[in-house]
Amino acid sequence: MFPIIPANSAAADSGNQEGIFGYGYYYTTITNLISDAGVVATDVAGVGTARGNIAACEFGEDQGIFGYGYSAGGNVSMTNLVSNTGVVASDVAGVGTSRNSLMACSYGSDKGIFGYGYDSGGMLSTTNLVSNAGVVASDQAATTGTARAAPGACEYGGDKGIFGYGSAGGYVSMTNLVSNAGVVASDVTGVGTARASPAACGYGGDKGIFGYGSDGSAASMTNLVSNAGVVASDVTGVGTARYNIAACEYGGDKGIFGFGNTGSVSSVTNLVSNVGVVATDQAATTGTARQTPAGCSFN
Repeated sequence: MFPIIPANSAAADSGNQEGIFGYGYYYTTITNLISDAGVVATDVAGVGTARGNIAACEFGEDQGIFGYGYSAGGNVSMTNLVSNTGVVASDVAGVGTSRNSLMACSYGSDKGIFGYGYDSGGMLSTTNLVSNAGVVASDQAATTGTARAAPGACEYGGDKGIFGYGSAGGYVSMTNLVSNAGVVASDVTGVGTARASPAACGYGGDKGIFGYGSDGSAASMTNLVSNAGVVASDVTGVGTARYNIAACEYGGDKGIFGFGNTGSVSSVTNLVSNVGVVATDQAATTGTARQTPAGCSFN
C-alpha cells in the first residue's frame, strides 16, 4: 500500500488562464476544469489509468502533464498530457522510477520537473525533467536534498521552482530550489510548521504559496514564497483544514486549493488572490470528493 500521510532574474509574467484537477484516491480518473474566474466544473469522465498520490505541472507554456502515482496494481510511472484546451490524453508509457506521493512544478518558463516520492524501497529524492514538448526524461543521475514523500511544489520568479515540506520519517519543513535549468539545490532550512501533504501553486505572476497539509492533524496555515524563493513564516489558515490536497494557478495570476482529506474526503476549494490572500471555502463546490488528486494550469 502507499502512505496517505496526515543571479539573473526573469521578469514576472502572466500565467495560464485555466486549470485542471485530476485523478485521486480512491483510484479515479475524474478531472475537473477550472475557469479563468476560478469556477470548478463538474466531473469529466476520466482517461488513462485510475490512480491517486499523483503529481502534475505545466509545460510548453500552455499545456500540462499528470504523472506517476499509485494504482490498484501498485506504483506506476505513466503520464497523461493535457492539451491547451484541457483535454487529457491516454497513458504514455512511464519513464523513470515508479512511485507515489511525489510532486511537480514548472521551471524555465516552459518545462517541468517531477520530484521526490515513495516507492517500495522507501523515501526518494529522485527527479525527472519534462521537456517543453511534454517528454519525461529518465531519472537524473545527481539528485539532491533530503529524500522524502508528500512534499508540495510550485514555480516562482517567472522561471524557477521550489519543493518544500513533506515526510522523511517525520514531518519536515526544508525546501529545495529548482534553477531555470532544472537543477535542484541542496536543502534550505525550513520555515513554518513542518508538515506533509500540503499543496502549492504560483500567484501574482512570480510568487508562490504552500498551503494546508498535516502535522499530525489536518492544518490550514499557508506560507508565501517570494519572487526570490524565500519562504515566509506561517500565515493563519483560512478555510477547512485538510491534507492530501491539490492546487494550481488560474486567471493568469491567481491560484486555487482544492479537494483533500478533512477526516473524510472533500471537494472544498479556496481561491488565492493575486496578492496571496486565501479566501474562505467556496459556497458552491462541484466534482467528486476525493484526496490525493493533482492540479496544473493550461491555456
